[in-house]
Amino acid sequence: MKFCKCALFLLFPAILMARDTMIDNTGIVENPKPTWETQKKARTFSLLIPAPRGQITDRNGLPLAQNRVSYNLAIIFPTPLDWADEKIVSFARRQIAISSSLINRDMKVPDATILNHYKNRGVLPMDIAEDLLPREITNLQKNMPPDQVLRQTYVRFYPSGLLAAHIIGYTGQQAPLSARPIENNDLIFPESEGREGLEQIFDKELRGQPGLLQITFGQDGKKASERIARQPVPGYNVITTLDVNVQEICEKTLAKNAKRGAMVVMDPNSGEILAMASYPAFNPNDFVPTIKQSVFSAYSNDPADPLVPRAFRSAYPPGSTFKTFVGLAALNSGLIKTDEVFFCPKEFAVGNHVFKNWKKVDAGRLNFKEALTQSCNTWFYQAGLKIGPDPIIQYATQLGLGRRTGIPLRSEAAGNIPNDDYMQRVHKRTIKGGDVANMSIGQGDILISPLQMTQAMAVVANGGVVHQARLVLQVQTIDNKVIAAYPDRIREEIPVSPIVRDEMRRALVAVTSDGQGTAHSAKVKGIDVAGKTGTAQWGPTDRQRIAAWFTGFMPAAEPRYAFTALYEGEPNDQSVHGGSHAAPLIGKAFREIYHPKKAASKEAATSPVATTPIPEDESNPAPEPVPVDQSN
Repeated sequence: MKFCKCALFLLFPAILMARDTMIDNTGIVENPKPTWETQKKARTFSLLIPAPRGQITDRNGLPLAQNRVSYNLAIIFPTPLDWADEKIVSFARRQIAISSSLINRDMKVPDATILNHYKNRGVLPMDIAEDLLPREITNLQKNMPPDQVLRQTYVRFYPSGLLAAHIIGYTGQQAPLSARPIENNDLIFPESEGREGLEQIFDKELRGQPGLLQITFGQDGKKASERIARQPVPGYNVITTLDVNVQEICEKTLAKNAKRGAMVVMDPNSGEILAMASYPAFNPNDFVPTIKQSVFSAYSNDPADPLVPRAFRSAYPPGSTFKTFVGLAALNSGLIKTDEVFFCPKEFAVGNHVFKNWKKVDAGRLNFKEALTQSCNTWFYQAGLKIGPDPIIQYATQLGLGRRTGIPLRSEAAGNIPNDDYMQRVHKRTIKGGDVANMSIGQGDILISPLQMTQAMAVVANGGVVHQARLVLQVQTIDNKVIAAYPDRIREEIPVSPIVRDEMRRALVAVTSDGQGTAHSAKVKGIDVAGKTGTAQWGPTDRQRIAAWFTGFMPAAEPRYAFTALYEGEPNDQSVHGGSHAAPLIGKAFREIYHPKKAASKEAATSPVATTPIPEDESNPAPEPVPVDQSN
């Protein structure tokens, strides 16, 4: 495994020379003849120099968040700082006019800002133009006005824009520092702080250790000397588990084939998250240093909710994907045998309520493999009622459903597995037969996030081992010294028998390969794909949407990837199904992962021809609450 070697020029840019004036990242002009030792009675300020933030990278060291060098133009006020307001403003206005003409930029600095800076932070340069363009810097180097200086700073930069934005998050600049008189150990300019995602959770590690600038003034109030007593130490680098290639493919697939959705890819043998995509997304560069109100309003008012990380902060009814876990509970508990059959009618009565199959005709006598392949609702009604709710709830909970995975991102959705306590608290009654029937096909009050679904399917893939879901591998220094490591940790082991494991795999493979299967569009040439489709309604009655799922793992015999695709349908669009909308997302993405050249030529050789998937329409559930931001 390769880790990053951060580019030194991003952290310590070359010193800029302008008209014999040496400028460093403090923005302070070095006195060539300091009188530090001779000023015995001098007043000294010790000020902090913000450190460059560490990088956030993928598992191979490719940067997802880093720094770029930026130059601001600033005015240096002469000392002592004893001018009247009129003289202060006149001096600043004259300097601004000179530079504005020189670089052809309109500089708007209010009088109040000028006076506030002079009276509170006048010992430091005052910025009048930020983030100068290269041509502007060149002009200033040739014609630097007196009493002005180029101040070098660092700006957070996300080189891939939208890529992994919901995971990486963004930074924002702290409040202006000129609201009060400067004091010892104040920052010389505002530093950025993590506001969302890994930038927020690992903010302390990423910030680094500030340097120390000491400025000495003589008894007459004039600056006598200044020096950098301690260089800033760059922040640590956060190495994620993400694979940029897989992440990029997932995001591209969603962007081309969905208006809203999510995809998650995990290593089932370690719990490492290789990709976790939510669509639509946002550009974290828009938040640096601060986001414009118009841009934020556009994001906030977008009905597609680009700021919502659907992959881990939203939870949805799972539909027929949940049949996989009901089957595991039934078979592994021994309450139903692998060859046990139930007659699969077009409808099935539980008490006074008639539950329907999605097929309009009887499907005949089916065993587990056949029932899962065809996604027969009435088979699972009977199986669920036979084993009862307890094994279903127990296995679902052991698989990690209904509880947060524990990734280092705030407000992860817990989802919901409706146990007895929940039913008493919410519905004021115990679990009834109708509840069990609904639960058996992934309806009722069940809610699962795409990340939780992927983790649960990873357990099915590896034969019962619940790995802690991981998003970060290590925290390192700039020279690759490991500060913190997050190794594989097993949360639980479910004793799944080899017979049950193999039967589960055969059934899930049949979903994509059998003539009665519902997910032929997920096929990948040369790879046995194991998976399960699901379709469920949610949302208010007048704006119902369909959550279309496809989840599974591949290769089936020796799983390398566990995956989930979630496709959000448009309001009142009943044409959306797991087999027709979610399964193709996985097929398109993994054909590119396994066969990038063939995928680039429109995947003609890998598209299924010999068979036609069943047009899945698995259930007719009651609508559920909108599953957006289920973090509480």
